[in-house]
Amino acid sequence: MPADTPPSRTSIERSALFVATLTSFMGPFMISAVNVALPSIQADLALDAVQLSWVATAYLVAVAVGLIPAGRIADIHGRKRVFTTGLVVYTLSALAAAFVTTGFALIALRAVQGLGVSLFTTTGMAILTSIFPPERRGRALGIYVAAVYVGLSVGPFVGGQLTHLFGWRSIFLVMGPLGAGSIAVTLLFLKGEWAAARGQRFDLGGTLVYAASMIALACGASILPSVAGAVLLAASLLGFGLFFRLQIRSPHPVFEVSLLVENRVFAFSCLAALLNYSATFGTTFLMSLYLQYIQGLPPQTAGLVLMAQPVMMALFSPVAGRLSDRIEPRLLASTGMGIIVVGMVVFTRVATDTPLGWIVANLVLLGFGFALFSSPNMSAIMGSVAKHQYGLASGTAATMRLLGQMMSMATATVVLALLVGREAIEPHNYDRFLLSVRTAFTISALLCTAGVFFSLFRGRLRQ
Repeated sequence: MPADTPPSRTSIERSALFVATLTSFMGPFMISAVNVALPSIQADLALDAVQLSWVATAYLVAVAVGLIPAGRIADIHGRKRVFTTGLVVYTLSALAAAFVTTGFALIALRAVQGLGVSLFTTTGMAILTSIFPPERRGRALGIYVAAVYVGLSVGPFVGGQLTHLFGWRSIFLVMGPLGAGSIAVTLLFLKGEWAAARGQRFDLGGTLVYAASMIALACGASILPSVAGAVLLAASLLGFGLFFRLQIRSPHPVFEVSLLVENRVFAFSCLAALLNYSATFGTTFLMSLYLQYIQGLPPQTAGLVLMAQPVMMALFSPVAGRLSDRIEPRLLASTGMGIIVVGMVVFTRVATDTPLGWIVANLVLLGFGFALFSSPNMSAIMGSVAKHQYGLASGTAATMRLLGQMMSMATATVVLALLVGREAIEPHNYDRFLLSVRTAFTISALLCTAGVFFSLFRGRLRQ
């Protein structure tokens, strides 16, 4: 795009940071807010347990399917165009979801919402990377990442209050003005377009194979440890093998395999992110059960305790991002991952009489470690690729996050199924439940230890 005068450049940077940060808040907020409203949704729409689970699952599966193809489409046709399209799809589907009368319609609209999220999540980070120069990029990405944690932090509280005061449909209605405001700012103030791969062909066949493999993976992980879940996971592995084979042969692949083969900084940074999310995402789920069953806390108190971790993430992610502009990102990210290992090891020792203050302190430690890892690692991912690969890199990073989250929940589910069994958590099996929690955190500590290796030996981003 043509050179701008300094005031114009500043205006573009501020507009891009505003809309990207707002949209990075909207996705996590919607996930956590809707989860709180699920009982009300079930009662209003007369859903069974399986249908209710798909209100959340359909959204996540659609995001997982859309992220990498969306990044490639944005690189070809323009990141601002795809970003705006995602906002329109997301906003309209959210407003429509507020007026549904059947569970099927809600699930279908949640899937459409997920596709909208995949469009603006992938392109939002790519636009920031395109606009901000390397010496200020870490700070911008740190603010972007912090907004994710703010969404996760306030989602349960705001979602619960909205559901209590106005009903579950109000959660979807709130997205209307947020989405409309983002669209207006994007169209009015975010001038220019970024399409570094313009004119290249989109690989539709490879995209279909990728989508089928990702759906099989997501669905299989959600029903482990059943036989059907194992079969779906095996099918997804075969599908991904075919996908990579097709991408190697394609002249215009939807995913450039060479990034993982030839770019060690990018490959190791993505693996570190995958291992980090695989180890940490299930912490809230496990500790929520522990605090309510073992410590006997009411849900609202348990929620306040668990907020210690995402609040620390939100506070320190911008600081870590700013530091990564001056300090080699791998050093900051590896230190953060090492802190997370310590926190996971501490949680392997939880017992029936563990002091609540001790738990809060460890959640604070984990939140600080994750903040120190996340922003610098994202800066390393986006800084290690060429301009025409920004959309693809952003989509890959978001996919690693989502895959890690699914793996983390699958690990927790399998451990609980094997040690507690298919029965309610009650006083007679609290000892087995505690063993499950300790086992899951032991696995998490091992995954994070492997992540430290990939993070530390990824290579230097700046020579």
